[in-house]
Amino acid sequence: MPFDLEVDLLVAGSGAGALTAALRARKAGARVLVVEKDALWGGTSGTSGGGIWIPGSHLAAAAGHPDDLVDAYRYVRALTAPNVKDEQVRSYVENASKMLFWLEAEAQTHFAAMQYPDYYPETPGSREGFRTHLIYDSSPSSILSREAFDSMQRASPAASLFGRINWLMNETYAVLLRPKGWQKVIGTVLARYWLDLPQRLRSARDRRLTMGTALLGRLRAAYDNAGGELWLQSPVVSLIIENQRVTGAVVRRQGKELRIGAPKGVILAAGGFERNAKLRAQYLKNMGEPGASGGQTGNTGDTLLMAQQAGAATRNMDSAWVAPVFRFPGEVRSRLSTIERALPFSIIIDQSGKRYGNEALCYHRLGTLMAEKDSPEARTAPSWFVFDANYRERYPAAALLPIIPDMLQSASVRQILKKARSIGELAGKIGVQPAVLEATVARFNRMAKAGKDEDFGRGDAAYDRLYGDARVTPNPSLGPLERAPFYALPLHLGDIGTNGGLVTDGIGRVLRDDGSAIAGLYAVGNVAASVMGYAYPGAGSTLGPAMTFGYLAAAHACGLNSLEPLHAAPSEAV
Repeated sequence: MPFDLEVDLLVAGSGAGALTAALRARKAGARVLVVEKDALWGGTSGTSGGGIWIPGSHLAAAAGHPDDLVDAYRYVRALTAPNVKDEQVRSYVENASKMLFWLEAEAQTHFAAMQYPDYYPETPGSREGFRTHLIYDSSPSSILSREAFDSMQRASPAASLFGRINWLMNETYAVLLRPKGWQKVIGTVLARYWLDLPQRLRSARDRRLTMGTALLGRLRAAYDNAGGELWLQSPVVSLIIENQRVTGAVVRRQGKELRIGAPKGVILAAGGFERNAKLRAQYLKNMGEPGASGGQTGNTGDTLLMAQQAGAATRNMDSAWVAPVFRFPGEVRSRLSTIERALPFSIIIDQSGKRYGNEALCYHRLGTLMAEKDSPEARTAPSWFVFDANYRERYPAAALLPIIPDMLQSASVRQILKKARSIGELAGKIGVQPAVLEATVARFNRMAKAGKDEDFGRGDAAYDRLYGDARVTPNPSLGPLERAPFYALPLHLGDIGTNGGLVTDGIGRVLRDDGSAIAGLYAVGNVAASVMGYAYPGAGSTLGPAMTFGYLAAAHACGLNSLEPLHAAPSEAV
């Protein structure tokens, strides 16, 4: 049967992994088509912080912090699941830095290795910084065409000021902790936004690209400049298989189903299945309905199911990037909780009124703990984020903003926020025994004043202190809850996407149960089972592998064999 259109490579999805693959293939001279199911391109990458976890980068070395790939391999291997093969781990550790080096040259990106600690400091091979990389400055929307900018995925409300003004990480810290000169920082951010009169007359959207949007902007600009094509509202309907090889896909566009030929292959990069209620109930038990996710609403696992029908194997389907999330009425996506939990004058309790872990853990570790500790006697889903007036005046809690009076907060915040004159009164409002919560707070207060969390070690690790308030001593992550009024917000068990999915090899090829590759079919990002298994080694452990395996998959599809073999022994490479 003839094709309606033929390209060399078809990419399903438009996030960072997809665009890295598309750019890699386009730079190799391939005709590339990216198809996106949604009306906006960028996927979950667009609402992310934009960090990528890259061991052994040239940027870390240039900053005076060279990394040891043997250590990086040992760290990931210790954390990832036993069913993740060594070949895949080695491939990622060996090639992530190569991808980054190539991307800086080809997409005019400017990353910086950040002093951001790995998430498992107790695991051999971890580092206290310089594996997580961020685009350290903002990008103007002018790098994109008007059409591309208008159809770009919006930044997450959690990563923007007032849900509309994009900002950089250092600007976030200035507003969060308000050190000397913070007024100038916030004034500059606000002035830049409001003085952009042409855009203000046109839209409330900020034209400044930061974090996840900055990363995507650079990738899309480079892809467009290289002559690549991207279709919106064009979901893949089915794969085309001829002689046991994937040779293209049927794509629905403008009401018509088009047969798109892709002799070099099809790369699936269309996200996980966190928004599929049926699959969520089947695999992510006790994780709630799709609204508990911070993933994009279009992430329903369509291409995952298509690949399974083509004979693809799956792995760790019960796994997700679990996290504590705030859920506000009227919002279709949950808000990831990152910074709030590490700040002083706050605790997290279960529904019995007791603490159950180190609140300042990275979000994936705390989300995992929430799932593990949940029981009929002490429910952790939801938990309660409890804080006092000191916290309320100083720091934000998701959409609850400091300085602004309670009565002027948004209706969605006021609907779920609990407030009381005493800890005992607050306990009654959240359904907890007053005596239990009072005892929990009293014990925590004693430890906070001493600067040592004897129960769970909050504030001991570098990661805990990263988000603490250095003005608070002796421990920047600990502060007593003593000053009325007292507050509580429900904290739910959620996720930012699934990470179990299709089994792939070290170059992104989709595998069958017998280990053979399905010719012409690749998968990267959350549609593929993560190389990290059930763990989350450091900030950027989602985008880093998605982009690296996208880079490798496209290179293999285009016959760029210089990257093979990928089976070096640890003593030779990692």
